[in-house]
Amino acid sequence: MKLEKLYKRAIQVGIANDLRGKAEISKILKEEKEKFDSLKKDEIEYYDKDRLFNPFADTRILYGDPKKDVKKVIIGIDMEVGEILLTQVLNSQKKEKIDLIISHHPEGYALAQLHDVMKLQADLMAAYGVNISVAEQLMEKRISEIQRRLLPVNHDRAVDAARVLGIPMMCVHTPSDNCVTSYLKKTFDKKKPYKLKDLMQILRNIPEYKRSAMQQVPPKIVNGTENNKCGKIYVDMTGGTEGTKEILEKYANSGISTLVGMHFSEEHLDNAKKANLNVVIAGHISSDVLGLNLLFDEIEKEEKLEFVGISGFERIRRKK
Repeated sequence: MKLEKLYKRAIQVGIANDLRGKAEISKILKEEKEKFDSLKKDEIEYYDKDRLFNPFADTRILYGDPKKDVKKVIIGIDMEVGEILLTQVLNSQKKEKIDLIISHHPEGYALAQLHDVMKLQADLMAAYGVNISVAEQLMEKRISEIQRRLLPVNHDRAVDAARVLGIPMMCVHTPSDNCVTSYLKKTFDKKKPYKLKDLMQILRNIPEYKRSAMQQVPPKIVNGTENNKCGKIYVDMTGGTEGTKEILEKYANSGISTLVGMHFSEEHLDNAKKANLNVVIAGHISSDVLGLNLLFDEIEKEEKLEFVGISGFERIRRKK
């Protein structure tokens, strides 16, 4: 599979699993085209043209020829300098012939743009009954905070290591997170867990969460008890990084009873407790692994790839 094809298939799968729907994504891409068309000549060189077809700013080919053939990939949740050096060792000493490094968490200029995908969260909140103007204004504050936090980061550290060693590299973040969010939402909608203990049993039966539980990092109820009723469930697993803590009260007001997420900071958890919301942490790394596996299940329908899993990742294929 060509690197370019792998990249574009990841985007297509991400769009197909985006809870905003294809119509909303089309509007976003249309607005981006209008923005590009209005740029002055001296502004065009600074514009990231991938934005014209890719609505996920945190997913990019970071280094390498898009026409390169890819047969074997090394993939992990975090692929930084250490993992990139390991890739070089595997290629030179173990003769692994790894063609591509894939990181889930963004690096390089995809990391620099991470704040941009957080706009997705406002649309998801609105779909669950939160007033869109409230959701957008609360998220704007959080987005600005994340943007400022990313400004001093050494974004290209890992990418430079891959470049010097001549190993192509890409990252796939929100498309993967969309997959796990969509999958869990559909699963809960179908199985309709009545109490939190039923929801927890559903999670424990998913291979990635079972694997994590065996490594002593199981899904966990952090607010509420096993006998609490689930009520309306909100799956909070996509849109860049953790949203605004002020939104928790709005969730409760919109009829949501249970939050299921990858992780919650202490501030977010405190606000969830004040709002009397049930909170379940499914697991960060395990949820990322699940999302990547679902993504590559779709990509591999066209062409199989070989995987070397590190940094928390294990390839688990769904049985047809």
